[in-house]
Amino acid sequence: MTRYFTEDHEWIEVDGDSATVGITQYAQSQLGDIVFAEVPAVGATLKKGGDAAVVESVKAASDVYAPVSGTVIEGNDALEGDPALVNSDPEGEGWFFKLTLSDSSELDSLMDAAAYQAFVDGL
Repeated sequence: MTRYFTEDHEWIEVDGDSATVGITQYAQSQLGDIVFAEVPAVGATLKKGGDAAVVESVKAASDVYAPVSGTVIEGNDALEGDPALVNSDPEGEGWFFKLTLSDSSELDSLMDAAAYQAFVDGL
């Protein structure tokens, strides 16, 4: 599995033609305590860069954007009962949704882990 990152602080882990999406450790640390998360519905068609999910913290509400285009195949239902999973394990159990990629070439515009770390260090 290969993991990519966006400038909007989402991560996407690709396994064949499907992928899991969440927000990065950096993003959750900037948001603070997560109190609500809304994931997209199964079957929703997402466009790269478009709104995909919502996360609310004690500080602010933020959109989670789709790193690539695709169709949602699963939402993380665990976030409904325990949105703090985004804080405790943002790049693991705190994932938001899974999708089937509609255009794998869109991955070419995303950053690998080293490039993302350099991006965050420059903020």
